[in-house]
Amino acid sequence: VIQFIGFARSKLTVEDIKKNAHAFSKVKEEENDKFSEFWKLNHYISGNYEQKEEFELLNTEIAKFENEDGGNRIFYLALPPSVYEIVATNLRNCCMACKGWTRIIIEKPFGKDLMSSCTLSRYLASLFHEDQIYRIDHYLGKEMVQNMMILRFGNRMFSSSWNNDNIACVCITFKEQFGTQGRGGYFDEFGIIR
Repeated sequence: VIQFIGFARSKLTVEDIKKNAHAFSKVKEEENDKFSEFWKLNHYISGNYEQKEEFELLNTEIAKFENEDGGNRIFYLALPPSVYEIVATNLRNCCMACKGWTRIIIEKPFGKDLMSSCTLSRYLASLFHEDQIYRIDHYLGKEMVQNMMILRFGNRMFSSSWNNDNIACVCITFKEQFGTQGRGGYFDEFGIIR
């Protein structure tokens, strides 16, 4: 069974997160029981990114849900890049799976330029094997979406298959209905403003 354990500085509870998510949840009447079961799989720990002891508590919480065969662990870092190194270090030192595999996903800008990206890559390589590291950026698809017509008609491989015979629907969703709201420092250094 998959368990979701949130770890952040914010003083929240799972109930707080559930209330905040409610406005964006499109749950049908017949899905209410499944939705309630989903929330039972969610847990949250408030902690400081710099404190090794906080990550030891996180490890203890994760271990509660593992059996004698252990379990696989995926850490999804949706954090300001300025804390990637300390968080990755604490995860490596305190939260690796004893039995099973561990993966770390770095989300958002992977550095702010080539030099910072290479520095972060070298640092992560000192902690994890390359097959344990995943780098994603949900904003990187912007140019792809903007150039979809050029990509389709400028590439013979796509031109013959990207048509109404093979694709029923293309859906591009922009979910956020708010501004920077407390994330100004992030956007100033890495995000929209940069």
